[in-house]
Amino acid sequence: QVQLVESGGGLVQPGGSLRLSCAVSGSTLDYHAVGWFRQAPGKAREGVSCISASVGSTYYADSVKGRFTISRGNDKNTVYLQMNSLKPEDTAVYHCAAAWGCPDSLAEYDYWGQGTQVTVSS
Repeated sequence: QVQLVESGGGLVQPGGSLRLSCAVSGSTLDYHAVGWFRQAPGKAREGVSCISASVGSTYYADSVKGRFTISRGNDKNTVYLQMNSLKPEDTAVYHCAAAWGCPDSLAEYDYWGQGTQVTVSS
């Protein structure tokens, strides 16, 4: 059973930075792609970024391109999301999820973490 646990969320001022971590157990990143998603109150869950298995190709939503960076740890069991130049509209619960490839549909992600809250406010 693949399990994912997020950490690193918190309160940050606009323009600040946070780094989220997603610890993966029951698999390695050689086999599963890992995506980051976020859900703000009253809004649908949306994809933020994804990193594919093996090659490590990366994908970003237009709203975060140039500000967020997804990467994998050398242990092959951790995925990071470095978030810079944060804006109030980035406020949401951030989840990581595992899938085969980086599918466009959330429904194709088989395993999900519980999420970590990110609040961007002065």
